Amino acid sequence: MTIFSKIVAGEIPCHKVFETEHCLAFLDINPVVRGHVLCIPKKEVDYIFDLDDATFTELHLFAKRVAKGLKKVCPCIKVGEAVVGIDVPHVHIHLMPLNRPGDLNFSHHVEMTSDELASLAAEIGAAIE
Repeated sequence: MTIFSKIVAGEIPCHKVFETEHCLAFLDINPVVRGHVLCIPKKEVDYIFDLDDATFTELHLFAKRVAKGLKKVCPCIKVGEAVVGIDVPHVHIHLMPLNRPGDLNFSHHVEMTSDELASLAAEIGAAIE
């Protein structure tokens, strides 16, 4: 069971942004930029291209919805999307507010307190339509 499956099961806390029956969005605890959100299917699958078509489509439409709320809260030129799939063997889409190409640099991280993350998660969640 991956750390993300434990988050879905409620065994590990997260700063939840939004969820539906099949998908969950939460803030990355080691964000590359302020507003770094992870979108996952609740069903554990390691590789994005192993998702069934319905889940693949649902996850991307879910991420699109989250990205629109994220852009309202974290002013940016665009919300970037990355799927790496190496660090945690559970499909996840990274959504990150971008203002310059270097913002999508996984070797850089910003420091945020748990209170700051909780406040930001609530703010983004409230902006999602």
